[in-house]
Amino acid sequence: MIRSIVAYGNPILRKQCVHVIEDLFHLQQLIDDMWETMYNADGCGLAAPQVGHSLRLFIVDSKTTYNNLDPEDRTSFFEEGDTGIIETFINAEIIERSERLWEDDEGCLSIPGISQTVTRPWSITVRYLDRDLQKHQKTFTGLTARMIQHEYDHTQGILYVDYLKPLTRKLLEGKLKKIVKGLVKVKYPIE
Repeated sequence: MIRSIVAYGNPILRKQCVHVIEDLFHLQQLIDDMWETMYNADGCGLAAPQVGHSLRLFIVDSKTTYNNLDPEDRTSFFEEGDTGIIETFINAEIIERSERLWEDDEGCLSIPGISQTVTRPWSITVRYLDRDLQKHQKTFTGLTARMIQHEYDHTQGILYVDYLKPLTRKLLEGKLKKIVKGLVKVKYPIE
C-alpha cells in the first residue's frame, strides 16, 4: 500500500526513533508498504518516520541508481565490484566512519524540490538486522554509504539540511516554509 510521506515541519521527523522489537505487529507489511511508497515517489531510500512511524527502520536501493548511471560515471560513486544494494535496515547502528570525506548533492522525499551539497564519510560500517531479522555487520562505500547515512539520520531525528551552513539554510527558509504550509506540489502523497 502506498502511504503518504511526512513533510518537513512534522515533529516526527525530529524524534529519536525507538528500536524495532522483533515481534512488532505488522512489521513485514510496513516494510512492504515502505518499498512501494518509495518506488512510487521515485526515491532511493525511505525511513519509517517518513511514513509516520518513529521506528529505527529504513530501506535503501542504490542498485537502481547504479544501473541508471553511465558506466563511466559509476566509478565516481561506486567502488570497483560494487553494484549497489536493495536492503532493509532494522535497528541499524553505524559503528565506524571513514576519515575520507566527499561531497555530493542530496535531496529528500520529505523536503521536496530542494537539493543541496552535503559532506559525508566515503565509507561506513553498519551493524543491523535485515527484514528477516538476520544480523549483519557490513562496510558500505560511496553512494550506498551516503544513502544509508541519510536514512540512518532520519532515525536519529536529523535531516540533511542540518548539515548546511547557516547562510545556506537562511537562503532556503522561504522554500522550507512553503513545504511546512503544504504549498509545494509533488507527484506522490505527502502530508
